[in-house]
Parts: sequence; C-alpha cells; structure tokens
Amino acid sequence: MNLHEYQAKTLLAGFKIPVATGLVINHPAQAADDQLPFSATGTWVIKAQIHSGARGKAGGVLVADSADSVRSKAADLLGKTLVTHQTGPSGLPVHQLLIEPTSVIARELYLALTIDRQAQRVVVIASIHGGMDIEQVAAQHPDAILRLTINPTVGLMGYQARRLGFALGLTETALKQFPPILRGLYDAFIRHDADLIEINPLAILDSGDLLAIDAKIALDGNAAYRQKALFAARDVTQEDPTEVAAQASGLNYISLSGEIACMVNGAGLAMATMDLIQSAGGSPANFLDVGGGTSTEKVAAAFKLILANPRVTAILVNIFGGIVRCDLIANGIIAAAKEVGLTLPTVVRLEGTNAAEGRRLLAESGLNLIAENDLAAAAARVVHLSQAYSAQKSSIEGAHS
Repeated sequence: MNLHEYQAKTLLAGFKIPVATGLVINHPAQAADDQLPFSATGTWVIKAQIHSGARGKAGGVLVADSADSVRSKAADLLGKTLVTHQTGPSGLPVHQLLIEPTSVIARELYLALTIDRQAQRVVVIASIHGGMDIEQVAAQHPDAILRLTINPTVGLMGYQARRLGFALGLTETALKQFPPILRGLYDAFIRHDADLIEINPLAILDSGDLLAIDAKIALDGNAAYRQKALFAARDVTQEDPTEVAAQASGLNYISLSGEIACMVNGAGLAMATMDLIQSAGGSPANFLDVGGGTSTEKVAAAFKLILANPRVTAILVNIFGGIVRCDLIANGIIAAAKEVGLTLPTVVRLEGTNAAEGRRLLAESGLNLIAENDLAAAAARVVHLSQAYSAQKSSIEGAHS
C-alpha cells in the first residue's frame, strides 16, 4: 500500500526526520492567510497528492508567491485528473493538496531504503544526483548509484551511515545530521513493515541543514494486520477500482494491458499460465488468483471483474482440482457463467481429481465453454479464439461505420 506524501512525512517526522511544516487541504478556502505555514522566502509550493512520481512534469507541483495565488492555483489543481508517465493515460484524481514553504536549496541528494530480494536484506540506495528518477540516474550515471546492505542481525551500524555520508560528499552540519536521519529511516522501515522509503530529493539547504523535500513510502500489504492505523488511511481512489473490488471479494487481481483474461487457482500457476499465453502469441489482460478453495461465488465475482474490462476478447480458466474436485469446480463455472451472462469465448483447462467428469459437464453445458486438458493447447486455443473474436468485432464495427 502506498502512502501520500503528507502521510509519509507525518510518519517520518515521528522518527525525527526533518520535513517541512505543511498544510493539507481539500478545498481552496482552507488555505486561509492565517493557516498557511510560515515562509521565509515568501513563496509556497503546492503539491498534488496522488500515488505517482513525476508530478512536477505533469503540472502537479506549482509555486505561488502570495496567499491569493495559493488559493487560485489550488482551485486549478483540486478535482483535476493528473496524468504522469507512471499513472498511464487514465491518470489519477487530485483530492488533496500539500502546501509547504519553499526552501533555498544548495544541493539535492537521492536516498532510499528498499528490499534486495536476492540478498534477503534491506538495502540503502543513495546518489549525489537527487531530484531525478533513479532509473534515469542509473542509466546516465551508473557509477553515482551507491548501495549499502544492512545485516538484519545487527541492524544499521554507525560507521556505515558515516561512510555513506562521506561518499555523498557531505561536510560539517549535513555530515553530522546524516547518520541519525538514516537511522530514523531504517527504524521507520522496520517498525512499519515498509517495502520502500524514498526521499527524493534529500536537500542540503543554504544553511547546511538537511531537509526531506519529498517522501514516498510503500508498505507491505501482508503486514496490514499489524499496521492497522496506517492501512485505515488507505486511499482507494488512487488504486485500480477493479483491483479494489477484487480484494473485497477475496481475490488476488492485478490489471495488465493485454486482451486475454486469466482465471487461475494459485499464484504460481497463474504466472505460468500468463507465460504460456505470451508464448502462444497473446497478451494477458490480468493476473487473477481465485485461491485454492474455489467456490461458485468466487468464480462469479472473478467473471464480473474480467467482463468489466472492455479490452478482453477471450478468457482462459486454468484450475487444478486438488483441494476441490474438478466436477464441483465445473458446476461452479457453469453456474457463474450463466449468472453473469458469459458470451466471450472461454477455454477451461481442468486437471486433478475428477477432471474428466468436469470436462464432460462443461462440454454438455450448452455454453461457450471449451474444455481442454493440456495447458499449452489451452493457451494456443484461447489465443486463436481471441484473434478470431477481435477480427469479427472489427468487421462488425467497420460495417456499421
């Protein structure tokens, strides 16, 4: 789960990370003269609160030199849909703004903590090139990417923080402030089950002090049960509505850009299914794991999610009947298909207990359900059906136009 910038900064402030005093608003009138944070520079920065980077390039970060200008620009941003290269063409809605005083910055650094899955360690990534996308830094200045791996047994060591501070070229005040800042970030990362904490930029001000100008935090969804306060503040308006609906139905769903929908029981099997679709010349429209104990209700909910995607031209259902018998699964698929009025070509591959009986039930259902017992054959079949459906649809649309 992602936090908004203002939420991330509130969390980090609790670990003594220096952040600017800000005002969060959801209406321009809330930016009253006596509510705006003090600005020594006489200017303020107005930041759209969406779950995406590259906001500035998309017009989501504005500077105002008066209270009236703050309110005027806030009115322009609030309610807007902001499109960045990270959001995709649909963009994300702006419901809240963070208003902060501008700072006089001498240098910008990049600092982040994330998990190195291969090393099974928390890793610190830093660079003297702050204010840029880290991917861009890695491409243009690969030698400027600094990495620090933390041993989970002993945690972050003081000498590691000091060594990294020297490598970033810090001196005097900034060098003294850096180790406790990095310690605070590591403590926040561990205590709140984070996947990522990113400060970009970590600014060195004209005064020599360090200040987190921007902050991004992503939390591990598996830790929701022990991070209840943070997850209660989840902003579902920033998430794919289909994925939100899937979670409410107990399904694991991720939207993709293809045209062939997948419904599978088991995450590993789902990944293999998508790979085979790709290998057969198709493109998966989603990752969808209905879980081991598949029920008619779950299958129906899954079909509804799939059919809500206008790009879908065919469906591949791949179920291994281990915990639940294949004949019961087949009956569930038939009942769910009738409930949602399924018309898209659908290939169903059943394997496991009573698989032959399950395939017989599908074949005799009278529905557009095609049974297969080989996964590679099922993938090739659904790709062929998808292409045929798309061609037929294009022909019909061409005739009508």
